[in-house]
Order: sequence, then structure tokens, then C-alpha cells
Amino acid sequence: MPATLAARARLLNTGGGHRTDAADAASVARVALHCPALRVVAAEDQTTILRLLAERRGDLGGERTRILNRLHGLLRDLVPGGAPTDLTAAMAAVLLRRLRPATATGACRRQLARDLLGDLRRVDTRLADNKVQLQDALAATGSTLTQIHGLGVVVAAKLLGHVGDIGRFPSQDHFASYTATAPLEASSGQVVRHRLNTGGNRQLNAALHTIAVCQARDSGPGRRYYLRKLSEGKTPAEARRALKRRLANVIYRRILADQRRRGVGQGGLGGSSSDQLCNANSLERPQGPRR
Repeated sequence: MPATLAARARLLNTGGGHRTDAADAASVARVALHCPALRVVAAEDQTTILRLLAERRGDLGGERTRILNRLHGLLRDLVPGGAPTDLTAAMAAVLLRRLRPATATGACRRQLARDLLGDLRRVDTRLADNKVQLQDALAATGSTLTQIHGLGVVVAAKLLGHVGDIGRFPSQDHFASYTATAPLEASSGQVVRHRLNTGGNRQLNAALHTIAVCQARDSGPGRRYYLRKLSEGKTPAEARRALKRRLANVIYRRILADQRRRGVGQGGLGGSSSDQLCNANSLERPQGPRR
């Protein structure tokens, strides 16, 4: 039950929209009676595992960035000229071995840097383990999303984890709206215009942005589409957004085709595509770097 629908039902009832257990139950019941198309609650499946692992990877990535920033700040005060911006655990270890602080303050900074280096190595190990878990969980779904150029294991796991049941989207346009890749109409009178959609699922939007950046950078159908939009007078940002909208259609059709190939009904999880709904003209390319 979407929370917005229940909230609107409360506002249309007496009581000024105040929330109580009884009012919440009554509003949910009214919405259920008038909206028979609401999705039936289903048991958790492999997509839930993918989402949990993808969220864990995001947490680990954020933690790694914070550790690196603190470590870089300490090394900046310890090493003449500072530390390189592309700092890694191996590079930090080499720099720390060369340090011979002359003051107690310098010795304290070096000890703190060593502690942070240990934290960084532990996070790197967890990230490596997490990627193995993502690969195994993605393989269990039989998904072929990684055959799309610019779409690797991590991004595919995030997509499937947040999409869940592809059957809950009646069409690719509904899916594009959910991923915030479909612009919102803001026309008035004779002026026809659209504005950027800042709603939707931001995790899916970020994943599609990653794929669009890869396809716009590397040779292939995606880059040709991107360059065509630039030749039409669009800015680079507008051309990338147009590519993201096209990619949303490709991914929707690929997940749906995977589901049909496995012969499962609504709510199933997909494998490989056999009806060629997503071909080279749909911005796919089996080879090339992935993320």
C-alpha cells in the first residue's frame, strides 16, 4: 500500500487527517477497495538478497572513502609535498615505512595513520568478499544484464535488487518514470516544455547514469546515439539524459525477456534473452569494459 494513497484517503475523511491506528486501518481499507490493481504482497526472493548485498557494498564504499580522506589528511602533514590523490593501501604503506618523525606530534600522526591503514585494508577485504557474494547471487538469477555494454556485476545487482518484480511495471514507460529517466511535462498554454525528474528511485537513476557514461564514452551504438543528440543541438547533459531514457527501455525489455525465457509468471526472476528484444540497435554490445 503506497503511503501517499493512504494519506490522501485520510485527508478525505473526517478528523482532519490525524493519524491513529484505527484511522490508518480505515484509510488502507478504503484504498484497497477502490484500487484493485495494487500489487499483492509476495515473499522475499533472490532480488532481496541482491539489494541487501548492493546496499552493503554502498556502505563499505562510503566507509572506504572516509578512511582514505582521513589517511590522506594525516599523510599530507607527514610527507613533504603531501600524498598522491589516488592513494591506495599499498601506496600508504610505502610512505609510512619511510617516515621518521622528529617530534611527538609527528609520531602520533604516524600511529593514527597506521591505524587507518589497517582499517582501509579490512574494508578492501570486505569489498572483495562482497563482490564474490554479488557474483554468486547474480549467477543464481540467470540474468543476462551483464551482456549490456557498461553494465557489470555490481550495477546489475543493484538494478535487479531495486527493480524486484518487473511485472509490477505495466510498460517500459512506467519503468522509466520509476527510474526518473522520463522527463516531466511542464507545458503551459502554447509553450511545450519538459523538466528534469528529480523523483523516482535515485539508486536506479544512478545506476543508469553509470551505464550511460560508459556507453557515451566508448564506441558503439550508445555513443552514436549520444553524438546524434549532440548534433541536434542538445547539451552533453541533455544528451546523456536522452541516452539514459533509451537505456531504461533496453533494461526493462531485457529483464522481461529473461523472465519469459525462464518460463515464469509475474513476480519471477529472469535469465537470458532469446527473443532478441534488446539487440545492437537497442544500445547493447556484449564486449567492452564494464562497471
